[in-house]
Amino acid sequence: MTSASRNTSAAKLSAPDHEVAVIGAGPGGIAAGVKLKRAGVADFVILERADEVGGSWQENHYPGLEVDIPSLAYQYSFARNPNWSRLFAAGAEVQRYHVAVARRFGLYPHIRFGTEVVSEEWDEDQHCWRLHLADGTVTSARFVISAVGAFISPKQDPGIPGLAEYQGTIQRPSDWDDGYDLTGRRVAIIGTGASSVQITPSIAGKVGHLTVFQRTPVWCLPKPNPRIPRAVRLALHVPGLTATVHGAALVAVDAALRTMSAAPMPVVRPTLRALDAAAIRGYRTLLRLMVRDPEIREGLTPNYGPIAKRPTLNTGYLLAFNRENVDLVTTPIERFTATGIRTTDGTERDFDMIVLATGYHVFSDPETYTPGMVVGREGMDLGKYFAEQGLQAYESVALPGLPNRWTLVGPYSWTGSGWHAFVEMTADHAVRAISEARRRGATFVAVRQEVHDAYHRRIYRNGAAMRYYLSELNAHVPTYYRNSQGDSTYIRPTGFFSARRAHHRFPFSDYEFDRVTA
Repeated sequence: MTSASRNTSAAKLSAPDHEVAVIGAGPGGIAAGVKLKRAGVADFVILERADEVGGSWQENHYPGLEVDIPSLAYQYSFARNPNWSRLFAAGAEVQRYHVAVARRFGLYPHIRFGTEVVSEEWDEDQHCWRLHLADGTVTSARFVISAVGAFISPKQDPGIPGLAEYQGTIQRPSDWDDGYDLTGRRVAIIGTGASSVQITPSIAGKVGHLTVFQRTPVWCLPKPNPRIPRAVRLALHVPGLTATVHGAALVAVDAALRTMSAAPMPVVRPTLRALDAAAIRGYRTLLRLMVRDPEIREGLTPNYGPIAKRPTLNTGYLLAFNRENVDLVTTPIERFTATGIRTTDGTERDFDMIVLATGYHVFSDPETYTPGMVVGREGMDLGKYFAEQGLQAYESVALPGLPNRWTLVGPYSWTGSGWHAFVEMTADHAVRAISEARRRGATFVAVRQEVHDAYHRRIYRNGAAMRYYLSELNAHVPTYYRNSQGDSTYIRPTGFFSARRAHHRFPFSDYEFDRVTA
């Protein structure tokens, strides 16, 4: 009898409220729900804090919102959509797709909307998780799949003093007021990330004046976004064609990741330096073609490599700075005032509306995991563990101290693909482990410590080139690809197909299976 069985042999086993609880009904939660149904798991619940499925695509509906990879790569393998209207679908169309998939696969009866999980607590006696909800109640589940996604919650505090003093309108990409009339307004946008790049050209022609406050210039390449002709949409109905086109793109991404992770560092260093320098020279040429004002061009020129921060695609962003009513401000912000913003040079500007495009708390930051949020075996606190030991997890999904629990977007998880492709594979991993536990009659599943440690040593070694690129070559640029510990836990340095094989074929011996003795 193992220690897990000994600890519970005298306890009376009671059934939890649910066999499986999925936290989040975004792309990952939808994938997990479909996979659970296909595996014959009927007793599962999806706990979603919002009032609809879709995750970030449900809460974000700001002007100009689009996917930044081709639509064909932004979908599930089990629900191919041949009817995308454009090469890069608009946010509303992506959200309709999520709703349609959830309906098609019968997930709505399993979803509890308006239900926010604030903490998770492992019950060793009953081999289940106690999920504490925002309304003060508790629900329990034998197994938990955390599908909270990559962008876990918007940053409410931009880190600039005086926000409470500002008396105008505050807009956030994650909570956009569509009823606000922008006509003739004086508007500021703080930030130059993906949402700002989309919002800026979308509202520049409507507002009276637009000022973009930039801390770090962003790489932004033109993005032609034609409508997909009807003939092409009809062709995409041919079985296998969409998968083939998508697969070809994944081959290229896979090759790049594998090459970077396998190349010797004496080759990596000069190669990456040369590639960055060439890319910056090329981008300067692009700016000369697209932006008239030489001072603005200089301000928009990055001094870092093209993948040190999330690169963006938008034809209108750079062109917006040719408008008479659009300014770029690179002087740091000192504080908010009652009527607007004051920069460190003493200049005060008044605004009717300020857009806080200042980002999210992301899965790769240790600060995202607060103490007490997830507490496992023997008091193992995920927040404290990540803060002290660094972010790590077996195959990005499991930790020895958190039995019966898998995270779909965990440390070193992004494979360079669209989100749907990789949350599918991590959902497959979780459901495969749960299915094996059900087959064995096990109530306890945990990755073995020695297996986890060996995996982390290998993945950390493979990430040497990425750490050099982000923490040495481009150490001067703020980026969520490098966390506060100087690690690049956002990206999985093995390649897409290697990751997919690992999630689909991991040995069951990598896990310890046990059961409560009733």
